[in-house]
Amino acid sequence: MRLDRLTNKFQLALADAQSLALGHDNQFIEPLHLMSALLNQEGGSVRPLLTSAGVNAGKLRTDIEQALSRLPQVEGTGGDVQPSQDLVRILNLCDKLAQKKKDNFISSELFVLAALESRVR
Repeated sequence: MRLDRLTNKFQLALADAQSLALGHDNQFIEPLHLMSALLNQEGGSVRPLLTSAGVNAGKLRTDIEQALSRLPQVEGTGGDVQPSQDLVRILNLCDKLAQKKKDNFISSELFVLAALESRVR
């Protein structure tokens, strides 16, 4: 997937997810890291989108934080984190969804849709 196809907000969320993984001493950037970054993003569209769909965003953030605290931690990685297989799979699905919709860019909203679709399968 070409990173230049990601919207600016989505690129920032990915960078925030990487920082979050580093801060938790996780070896991989998981979909949970990215969802947490999207929910906490200032001026982002994911929190309002989920809230309008009836999701309790505060509870979801708490649940994600608890799940993040249970992820395996590693020492001495020196800041070397990489996307997990699950995250890569969902990002590839985002790309496919964007192509189907003939969208030029991959947005945060597509990530949420792809994450939901990947859990259904």
